[in-house]
Amino acid sequence: MTSFTNEYPCRAYGATSPTSGVGPMAITRRGLRADDVLIDITHCGICHSDLHTARNDWGRTTYPVVPGHEIVGIVSAVGEAVTRHKVGDRVAIGCMVDACMECSHCDADLEQYCLSGGMTGTYNGIDRRDGSPTYGGYSERIVAREEFVLKVPDRLPMAEAAPLLCAGITTYSPLRTWKVGPGSRVAVAGLGGLGHMGVKLAAAMGAEVTVLSRSEGKRGDAGKLGAHAFLNTSDKAAMKAHRGAFDMVLNTIPVRHDVTPYLHLLKIDGVQVLVGMIDMMPELHTGVLLGRKILTGSGIGGLAETQEMLNFCADHAVVPDIEVIAISEVESAYERMEASDVKYRFVIDMASLAAQ
Repeated sequence: MTSFTNEYPCRAYGATSPTSGVGPMAITRRGLRADDVLIDITHCGICHSDLHTARNDWGRTTYPVVPGHEIVGIVSAVGEAVTRHKVGDRVAIGCMVDACMECSHCDADLEQYCLSGGMTGTYNGIDRRDGSPTYGGYSERIVAREEFVLKVPDRLPMAEAAPLLCAGITTYSPLRTWKVGPGSRVAVAGLGGLGHMGVKLAAAMGAEVTVLSRSEGKRGDAGKLGAHAFLNTSDKAAMKAHRGAFDMVLNTIPVRHDVTPYLHLLKIDGVQVLVGMIDMMPELHTGVLLGRKILTGSGIGGLAETQEMLNFCADHAVVPDIEVIAISEVESAYERMEASDVKYRFVIDMASLAAQ
């Protein structure tokens, strides 16, 4: 039988219905199991997934829900069997807090693709041991299994580290999977929270990076973020001139759109990786794939790869551009995200929760 210590009541921000908005609530974290870590959360990034889950846009939210899966903080207690972390450590939690750890995917460090019921989400998930709901990082503290708690290198500022746990690993993983490096030509489609990290990471890996956007106003931003070139996708002549130019198109566009124009930009055996669009894809003429073009998707990264990403960002001084907000500003941040009015990621200073 699993043993528990005392439970941990804490303040949080969450939603109670699709129309309630996100506001103050009280939740209780489980007591420490032998392999658990208790973390006092210092910062939590805001992801588009938070907004969609809070509003039940995907039709699978269980209320009440506490969003937040870009979590950093300080270890304040550990279970008796914990060996990976100690009190005072700088740590992080991303999009998952458990998996079976026994299937072939988990054995291959691909816990996000767990074959036994999928990964357990950091929020809006179900605990594998006791069936309780999982609550995310819009809260004072969190309890998680030690394997799913990552180390934040000392060279990474805590606030900037938070978005790396989703936006960072979501773009890092496909770049690593397809071995992007010096000599690679990478195009990043879309320049939002994911796209700006894709540009920074690909450039740090030594690739020649081009930003693809229909907004000419993004040209200057692309250069500031480290891109070597900008291609306006509304310019048909320019798009035609770049056919067969790229090894990879990292497609971070978050809304339903036609992916065919980006396939034409690929070399033979080039790959377009979808990381932003979670929707039905418009009809695709498969003839374009006869040019040995690869169309695929990628979901976050495994635990080892996420730790590798954090270390890489520390070693290469790669951090997201952020705007730090108080937790009372979450609803306005959601509205601004929908209007693309953020450069490029909101991060909640969790000290502001004490005032609620």
